[in-house]
Amino acid sequence: MTTSTRPADGGDGSTRAGSGDRHHLPRRATLRTIPRLQAGYRQDAPAAVAAVARLRREAGRRVYASPTGWGLSHLEALTELREEERRKEEERHEGTPAPRHLSSPPRRMDEREAEREEEAVHLAVTLWALHQQSLRDEPMHVSGWPLGRSVRRLAHGKSGTRDRSEPSDAGKESGDEKREGSEPVEEISPTIRKRFVRIGTSTDVETLGVRLREMVLLLRASRIPLDYGLLADQLHLWQNENRRDEVRRAWGREFHFAYGGTEPGSEEGHGASPLDEDLPDFTSADAGD
Repeated sequence: MTTSTRPADGGDGSTRAGSGDRHHLPRRATLRTIPRLQAGYRQDAPAAVAAVARLRREAGRRVYASPTGWGLSHLEALTELREEERRKEEERHEGTPAPRHLSSPPRRMDEREAEREEEAVHLAVTLWALHQQSLRDEPMHVSGWPLGRSVRRLAHGKSGTRDRSEPSDAGKESGDEKREGSEPVEEISPTIRKRFVRIGTSTDVETLGVRLREMVLLLRASRIPLDYGLLADQLHLWQNENRRDEVRRAWGREFHFAYGGTEPGSEEGHGASPLDEDLPDFTSADAGD
């Protein structure tokens, strides 16, 4: 039995528990950036529209690789969060630098970790900018919509976050409500499944970014959202080869998870998960070219 893998978060990008954990910095930086820009973009605020257009132009480029990407708000948010964490750490050590910063190996480890955080936030936020393009009536970042859930809905040929024919109130009370993800897996689009498998079999961040962008464009056409805060954390872990399989397993579980019929973004409505043997088999033979 699988439970929800979503870390609890507040609307401002803070976590309810363990907010000082550096592991969640990508998520927190992403959630400091996207909700604000998304609200402004949907209201056609000039500054937000310009910022989102700039982010779209950076899609496909590595973080800091192009001078046009310097000074982006999501990287500023990440820097601010790091500074907050540094101050907290100094307070714990009575105003002196933490011991780990006094030797070279830990510093190098921190530098590599910082690079992974930057790549994760940059990829997540620029993907969202592509996803939200020209859509003013609906948000494309919605909590509770992990990658596997969104792809499953797309693979069943659905659009948006709600089915057109909603069950009656009486049906809900009697327990007859149809759960999302209950449609036969055999009926999913083989093309979409193959694209999803290719995401899972990616072996470097450039290839992963290309394949995620292809999927995001399909999700945009069907107006199916993604949880970009969660995706940022997953992209961060994915860059660590020792934790990459954790992310792949999470994507597979999300694809097979049975989601209840709650409103988008709610913290409730998760049902039972299928067994691990039902997870997609992310093998290179199934990925194709």
